[in-house]
Amino acid sequence: MNELLLIVSIAGSRVALQAAAVESVVELESLIAVPRAPAHLAGLSALRSRVLTVIDCQRSLELGSTDLNDGELHEAAVVELDGHHYALTVDAVEDVVEALSEPVPVRGAMGDGWERVSKGMVETEEGPLLLVDIAALVAGPAVEVRAA
Repeated sequence: MNELLLIVSIAGSRVALQAAAVESVVELESLIAVPRAPAHLAGLSALRSRVLTVIDCQRSLELGSTDLNDGELHEAAVVELDGHHYALTVDAVEDVVEALSEPVPVRGAMGDGWERVSKGMVETEEGPLLLVDIAALVAGPAVEVRAA
């Protein structure tokens, strides 16, 4: 397998995204709130005259939330899905590596959020990493609690 993977950290865990699906890595500065949006939708941001829907990955995984309005810059991976652009908030972007294996099922319990977005474990030169399904991350939890 010669697929490239982007290693990121979400909620303190190192995971992989398919690098071909990531258009760019950006730093988000400010967000515009979206009333009555799903809780994992943090807001909207602009990038080069294009609107980005910002996904709070921690909320999507039901692992807490990221304070994106704290005045700090926050890293995000920009992806396109079904013609829409999304910024996936991450703790950190680490590296791009080559996948050394096909994804294999995870044998242990990871928690509902991780299990929902898991495509399996992939071997890399950095060790095994969970390959995350970007569409599942964007979709968020199955039972959605709406933000006020």
